[in-house]
Amino acid sequence: MGYTHRAMNKMREAKYQIGQVVKHRVFPFRGVVFDIDPTFSNTDEWYDSIPAEVRPSKDQPFYHLYAENSESQYVAYVSEQNLLPDPSGDPVQHPQVSEVFKRDDRGQYRLRANNMH
Repeated sequence: MGYTHRAMNKMREAKYQIGQVVKHRVFPFRGVVFDIDPTFSNTDEWYDSIPAEVRPSKDQPFYHLYAENSESQYVAYVSEQNLLPDPSGDPVQHPQVSEVFKRDDRGQYRLRANNMH
C-alpha cells in the first residue's frame, strides 16, 4: 500500500521548458512558455468553462504562455497534453516576450538576467 501512495504523489516532470516555443495541438496559436505549474493551478470557473469532452486532466503540468494567433497576442494557460513543440523557428511577436526573454542567434529564448528568480 505504501508505495502506491508515494507513486501517486510523484511530481511529473514538465515536458517543455521556460523559453521554449510551443503550439496548441488543436487551436491555431503558439507562444513562449514563461511559467509552469506542476499541476492545474487556475480557478474552478476557468476549468469548468472548458467543454467536458476536451477538458484536460488537472494532474499534469500546465503552462503559462505569451501566446499569439493571426489576430492577437494574449496570455494562455494550457495543459501539457494540448501542446506540441513549434519547430517553425519564427519569432513570437507578443510584446512581453522581449521584456522577459532575449532571443539568441539560434532563435532560442533565454530569460533576461534581470528576470531570473
